Amino acid sequence: MKEINNYLVDASARISNEHIWVRPDGDSALVGISDYAQDQLGEIVFVELPEPGEHLDQNAVFGMVESVKTSSELYMPVSGNVVTINETLEENPELVNSAPFAEGWMLRIEPDDRDDIEILMSAKVYQEMLSI
Repeated sequence: MKEINNYLVDASARISNEHIWVRPDGDSALVGISDYAQDQLGEIVFVELPEPGEHLDQNAVFGMVESVKTSSELYMPVSGNVVTINETLEENPELVNSAPFAEGWMLRIEPDDRDDIEILMSAKVYQEMLSI
């Protein structure tokens, strides 16, 4: 983990312009929202996620996060099949706030093309974007 402008960033993750991270994990990858995104949303009270087995295209809406401030749609950073969802978030959505790169992950996917992950922003490029 690196701290960028007071936000944690997982150096092994790649991040989309919509502040969604993807971290390869064996043959699959984990997906979640960035520390910056959870901070901007505020206290998260509800997370809606897709069903395992669904195929989602890149940039398709894969869920929604509701906070005390607002609700926000979540957009897939890469195309792939949903292997599993983090069911813990149903009872403990605040994990997205407290541990966005750990217990607050949202999806485990099988990406259609692992190379698509590498096209997303690195932690360094994301740092530059947040610095603007």
